Amino acid sequence: MQTFVPKKIFFTKGVGSHRDELHSFERALRNAGIEKCNLVQVSSIFPPRCKMIPKSQGLKHLIPGAITYCVMSRCCSNEPKRLLAASVGCAIPADKSSYGYISEHHAYGLTEKQTGDHAEDLAAAMLASTLGIDFNVDESWDEKKEIFKISGKIVRTLNVTQSKICVDNHYTTVIAAAVFVF
Repeated sequence: MQTFVPKKIFFTKGVGSHRDELHSFERALRNAGIEKCNLVQVSSIFPPRCKMIPKSQGLKHLIPGAITYCVMSRCCSNEPKRLLAASVGCAIPADKSSYGYISEHHAYGLTEKQTGDHAEDLAAAMLASTLGIDFNVDESWDEKKEIFKISGKIVRTLNVTQSKICVDNHYTTVIAAAVFVF
């Protein structure tokens, strides 16, 4: 059996609007630059030794029609004035031979910052529990972030988040994705 472990990853986000929900989603994918791929959503592991690359470089690796693996967050509505947000968070361990975590979170009525912080917190908390870092889940993200930094076991956390307020009666879709490159 052949094993596929991605060597690179990039993060992207997008927004789309249309009277049809599916077309709204396609426009969000197009805005993110990943509409030409057959996307397969996977769970939450940031592979060991995986290199993070800029979106501009990652998009060059995509082949139209290719099966492309990603962790994606998606939120859609056609309710006027509804605030939508989609985010992927990431936590990378200091030990590059270990795996990290990618989380996905979407929300209605939360700001881009609130949604992004929560996604980042989710990824960091999953990694922290794997690494045996003791923390209080009820603490604020800023307090936990300090504990994670002090431990020296988590080298970086980040999030990529897209938000948008629905207008008219059109569907609006927001997406955020971590896209794997082989």
